[in-house]
Amino acid sequence: MKNKVALIFGYNDYALEIAKNISDKYSEIYIYSLHSEQDILKNKSNFEIRSLDLSDNWEGINENFDFENSIAFCVLENSAENVFLTISLRSLFHHLHIIALSNNKETANKLQMAGANKVIPLVQTTAEMIAEMMEKPIVKEVFHKILFESGELKITQVKINANNEYIGRGIAELDWNHKYGVIPLSMVHEDMKSEFIYSSKIKHHIIQEGDMFVIVGYETCIGDFEKLIGSRYDVNWCNWSR
Repeated sequence: MKNKVALIFGYNDYALEIAKNISDKYSEIYIYSLHSEQDILKNKSNFEIRSLDLSDNWEGINENFDFENSIAFCVLENSAENVFLTISLRSLFHHLHIIALSNNKETANKLQMAGANKVIPLVQTTAEMIAEMMEKPIVKEVFHKILFESGELKITQVKINANNEYIGRGIAELDWNHKYGVIPLSMVHEDMKSEFIYSSKIKHHIIQEGDMFVIVGYETCIGDFEKLIGSRYDVNWCNWSR
């Protein structure tokens, strides 16, 4: 029986982020690299990295994968190579669902013509997301205070205690901004890696005792919030990243 898989072409931050977000949907995920030897050496993820040569005859992999129910992501950093890869995949695997990333509108048009089912324009998407966020007054105030002033706004890490009312509820149900005046930014895993609170992967997480969250808010609000939620650890925002 052939396997339903996710194939990600290109080893970079986009590839790893995609892999993390689809790991609950595909039991087998393979990342293909043009520079496989050096990428395998520096690979710190749980995903397998395989060698990719754009000149290869790929028909052999058709024996193992169910391409009618699989998906491919083309995230090579070179636009011309990404277009060529898309053409190759479409010519060989007619039913494969292909998603390609593009850094401009011209490349997006080429990828669509090459056979991609969906093209995601990175620059446009990112700019639109930032613009939409910055239209919200609270977001403007948060970034202005954190970046340019030494006011009372702080970034803090809190840990959910055993008697918390949010235990058993989903991330999407967090109403901390409205109730307590603090904004959750990310959830911190046991290995201290953080996940953006609104990412597709984490938003379905059910809150448990011991979960840790990075929040932002005024000192007075955080102090009151801490009494309800649990322990607190202040974060130096200059060194904080997800």
